[in-house]
Order: sequence, then C-alpha cells, then structure tokens
Amino acid sequence: MTSFGIGTLRWGLVVLLPALLATQARAADAPPPPPSAGGAAATGAPPPADAPAGAAASPTGAPADPAGAAGGTADSGAYNVRLRGLEKNVNELKEQIFRTKARLNLLKETVLGGVIGASRALIRHKNEMGSSFRLIKAAFALDGVQIAAKSEGNLAELQEFDVYNGAIQPGSHTLSVALTYQGNGFGVFSYLKGYKFNVKSSHTFVAGESKSTNITVVGYEKGNITTQLSDKPAIDFRVNVMSAGESGTATAATKK
Repeated sequence: MTSFGIGTLRWGLVVLLPALLATQARAADAPPPPPSAGGAAATGAPPPADAPAGAAASPTGAPADPAGAAGGTADSGAYNVRLRGLEKNVNELKEQIFRTKARLNLLKETVLGGVIGASRALIRHKNEMGSSFRLIKAAFALDGVQIAAKSEGNLAELQEFDVYNGAIQPGSHTLSVALTYQGNGFGVFSYLKGYKFNVKSSHTFVAGESKSTNITVVGYEKGNITTQLSDKPAIDFRVNVMSAGESGTATAATKK
C-alpha cells in the first residue's frame, strides 16, 4: 500500500471512531422494553375494568368466598349453643354433688359419733296450701347443711314427699325450711300468676337416745278472708317422737 493510501485510512478511522463511541453510549442509556402481556399477569397486575366482580382477588391472591364466611359464622353460633348447654349441665352436676356431699358429711359425723341405730330422724313435707298458691321450690337444711332441694316439675301436685330418713346424733338440732309459692288464679284473678311468695321458718328439736324423731313440715294458709294474700303462706312443724318398738307418741305442733 502506498503512503497516500495509509494516510487516507488513518484519516477515516479518526473521523468514524467518535461517532461509533457516541452510538454505544446512547444504547446503554436507553430504557428497558415494556413487559409482555404474560409478564403483567404473572406480576399480579389488576384485572381489566370490565372484569366481573367475582373475579376480584383477596389480598392473598385467592378469590373471595362470602359463602365460606357465612358458614364460619353459623358454625360459631352452633358452637356457642353447645357450650352453653355444657355449662348448664356442669352447673346441675355441681349442685347434685354439693347436696350429696352434704349428706355424706352428715352421715360421716353420725358414724364418727358411734350412734348408728341409736337415733333417727324422719322428715317429710306436706302441702296444705289452697288453690291460690302453687309450690315451685322447697329447700331444707339441718344444722345449716342442706339435706334436700326441689324445684318446679310436679312439685305443686305432690301432697307429701320425704325430705330425710336416716341416723342422727342425739342432742339438739335445728331444721330450716324455705318455700317459694307462685300465685295461681283464673278469670279476674289471673293476675296472681305474676306474683311469687317466699316463706322461711326454722324449728329446733332434741333427738333422744334410741328415739326416732318424726317431723312433718306443713305448708298452709293462715289467717282468714281479711288477711293479706302475702301474709297467708306459713309453715307448721309437727313433731312425733317414738321409742324403738313403739308405734308413736303424742304429736307436738309448732306453728311459724
């Protein structure tokens, strides 16, 4: 190659080199191309404006489920109902255990006192109330320990029922009674059904050695036609003491 050709080549390289460097710089600074449609779906882009409401996704990406939420609420309600039923059953069992424990404690004291068969107590309740009163609850306690409790059911239809029949320590004892009546009336006296009457009383008796003390707790109406309705419910204790092998002795009545 001649000296003239070499000089021309050098001059061309000097001219083209800056333009080539500028083109590469512009290519490096250009923004990246927009993502494709598939890429937009993969990155969780919002659905089109005309998409149906059911196509809306939850924050976790799963479709919303109103029926599932309603089902969960129904299950929660049923669970609460079952829970309340269990609580009621537990409370009833606790009450039965309490009464049984009281009777066992009373029997335990009797056994420790070594008086089994020496003295006995027979306690009964008798209903002599008029038709204006219905017995709905009765509770009995001996020396502060509950020995029996009845409520509702067919209590109003029972004329008599046993309260306690068993051994007892000789000596002084106190029988406490609490009765609850509900008013009972028809026609112009139907308003009585909205009233409840509570009456409480206690009686102290002495259980003798080798004696059987029979006590009849009688609910009755005291007074007359001029007596206020709330003052009519009363309790009478009728005591009958018998020795072993005897048929009975005179009855002592104490009205409260």
